[in-house]
Amino acid sequence: MKISIITISFNAKATIEKTLQSVAKQSYKNIEHIIVDGGSKDNTLEICNLFPHVLKIISEPDKGVYDAFNKGLKLVTGDVIGFLNADDVFYDSNSVLEIVNAFSIYETDIVYGNLDYVNEDGKVIRNWISKPYKHGLIKKAWMPAHPTFYCKKEIYNRLGGYNDSFKIAGDFELCIRFLEVYKVQSFYLNKKLVKMLVGGVSNNGLKSKYTIFKEELRALKLNEIKMNPLMFFIFKFRKLIQFI
Repeated sequence: MKISIITISFNAKATIEKTLQSVAKQSYKNIEHIIVDGGSKDNTLEICNLFPHVLKIISEPDKGVYDAFNKGLKLVTGDVIGFLNADDVFYDSNSVLEIVNAFSIYETDIVYGNLDYVNEDGKVIRNWISKPYKHGLIKKAWMPAHPTFYCKKEIYNRLGGYNDSFKIAGDFELCIRFLEVYKVQSFYLNKKLVKMLVGGVSNNGLKSKYTIFKEELRALKLNEIKMNPLMFFIFKFRKLIQFI
């Protein structure tokens, strides 16, 4: 089984080396690693070129995160696809092996797991512990941790990639489509797979939280899922309290 890992970046010289190292150190070696860069002006690309395991690098302006994701989806040739952004790292050297084993043993189309939010010093700020998907969970403002989300390429080919009209909640919309609407078979791997650096677009203050809320409501409507906005807000608020 070939695993394709897409890393998107933009002026990521401070963090991308650790990301690349975490891929290079994986015990499972049938990995295709592709970098989709947004036209960095620092030495991000020079750092990427130091790692011989990186199969392909493209660098050009894009329309945002989900446009970059879709560019990567068009380039990869693996059986299974995942995303590891330029400020995230795998939890340990066996993370990809654990994912591959889950696909092989449970004959599923999607595998996802847990992650740790960490600060710049590597200190764990929050644990994201997921759970098996059940019909209706998306309506309760729940979704898998996207950096741990691995999906077979044939599913993307059949159901499409990311809706790049979204700025922050495009991964939520995709999960609605895959898990709730089309009921793609998924498996929850109860293991930590990724360490995610806090401070990304979706974690950047109350303004981003409001933007996410609006976009998630739009994603639900787009997929013809009826949801009371007040109830959805209550579910979101409960999640925010847990985070605090």
